[in-house]
Amino acid sequence: MSDDIISYSSDQQGILTSDALPIDQEPEIISLRPERLHEYIGQAEVLETLEIAIEATKQRGEALEHVLLHGPPGLGKTTLAHIIANEMNTRLVVTSGPALEKGGDLIGMLTHLETGDVLFIDEIHRTPKAVEELLYPAMEDFSIDFIFDKGIHARSHRFQLKQFTLVGATTRVGLLSAPLRDRFGLFRSLDFYNYEDLERIVRRSAVLLNLEIDKDGAGSLARRSRGTPRIINRLLKRARDYSQVRSDGRINVKTISEALGLEGVDDVGLTPLDRRYLRTIINYYNGGPVGIEAVAATLQEESDTLVDVVEPFLLKIGFVMRTAAGRRASEVAYKHLGLEKVSEKT
Repeated sequence: MSDDIISYSSDQQGILTSDALPIDQEPEIISLRPERLHEYIGQAEVLETLEIAIEATKQRGEALEHVLLHGPPGLGKTTLAHIIANEMNTRLVVTSGPALEKGGDLIGMLTHLETGDVLFIDEIHRTPKAVEELLYPAMEDFSIDFIFDKGIHARSHRFQLKQFTLVGATTRVGLLSAPLRDRFGLFRSLDFYNYEDLERIVRRSAVLLNLEIDKDGAGSLARRSRGTPRIINRLLKRARDYSQVRSDGRINVKTISEALGLEGVDDVGLTPLDRRYLRTIINYYNGGPVGIEAVAATLQEESDTLVDVVEPFLLKIGFVMRTAAGRRASEVAYKHLGLEKVSEKT
């Protein structure tokens, strides 16, 4: 399958990040990625929608409608793009919004697509406006317009493209322009996974990696994985390394607790950055409300990192509340951090 994938992406470092890491590109980790819909765990409604659309499209002998996938990082948007290409028996071309700096970058990819190919654009909301406008006719009419020369000698030529499927992934669907969003035929949102699905995922990964993990260990990893398959696979590798060097190679609650304690991941999945974020709101801004830019400046982190990577899970588990006046830490967050909430003076 790898011969049919063309990649135009780059990696960054960090345990908790919206980007793919080198560890995610290792052959043994790539092998954990499901290749067919029936292998995919969780997101039942999304899978049913895709299954129906793919089957109907194959019966008609057409290209699948354009698909937009929205959700926090690590929930399987890229994996679903691979599965769509596999189910349609076509080639997958991978790129990202920030990588498409010029219109020529996109034109070069579009003109090389064959009938039915899948073009996957990760973080599509970060596509430059000039490049995005080239997508409009490409998605709607399967054509692009070339402009030759300049000024009074300018000429336009329309190039007809072969029918393809654009799969877009975004963590911030609100930043997508309406004209681009409306050109997607299928729009699905991915949510955080429940513990049962995460336990199934980690047990499947352990089998594929030839690891021994008990039921309690799988449950412990599931609780620490922030509802995210990508993270549970990373944590499984950290536990594997620790148990191999410091224990008997078997992964259980004890080795997981010790291994992830070294990484700063606590029993509900909070990382050092999460705790710094919460303590900043509590200690510097009396629990909030406070604007995200102020928190980012205090932490010396990018606000986009906090919004895309840190906040979604904290909002999901009720540690943070997002109000019109700003972010506010909840009583649950105080309790988890062992801090006492100071009563406001009337």
